[in-house]
Amino acid sequence: MRAALTIAASLLLLAGCSTLKPRESRAPAAQTWEQRLPALQAITQFQLDGRLAATSGNEGFSAGVRWRQDHDSATLDLSAPLGFGAAHVEQNAAGLTVTSSRGVTLEGAAASEELAKTLGFEPPLRSLRYWVLGASDPDFASQETIDDQQRLAHLEQDGWQVDYAQYTQVAGQWLPQQLTVTRQSLRLKLVVNAWRL
Repeated sequence: MRAALTIAASLLLLAGCSTLKPRESRAPAAQTWEQRLPALQAITQFQLDGRLAATSGNEGFSAGVRWRQDHDSATLDLSAPLGFGAAHVEQNAAGLTVTSSRGVTLEGAAASEELAKTLGFEPPLRSLRYWVLGASDPDFASQETIDDQQRLAHLEQDGWQVDYAQYTQVAGQWLPQQLTVTRQSLRLKLVVNAWRL
């Protein structure tokens, strides 16, 4: 009797198992550029470490860069620009502040002049915070060229051109590893060694 119950129970278990369907494992669907762009523009905090090279006509420099973005506040530390040793740049709602390697801190128009003197031109910091993420600045009209993986390949915005050469995945997002920003004779190349979101 016990053997018959055991066999019946086993048959019921097998019958129950046979009705279960295996779960299908599907890779997440690739996002379109129209889906990715708002997510990139919504990133309010990031940090990157890398190298920056800038040329303006026959002049140029290269420097290490550490960029920390916290909502509308940006802090950039440049190491050894033009042999000056370092420069500390802060931009927030109050305006622009630049501290030179000599420890002199300038604000407002004087800070803009010092930054333009150090770099050879005044960079579009407000838009750069989006461009370094591989996105257009939402406050300006743009012309975008997208690659076959739905990433920004070329951008024209506010008189500047941005070209993207390499990307890396960070926290589920494709972020640029190398980009070049140009405007007439000005050329700014950024190579990102590390991203933190």
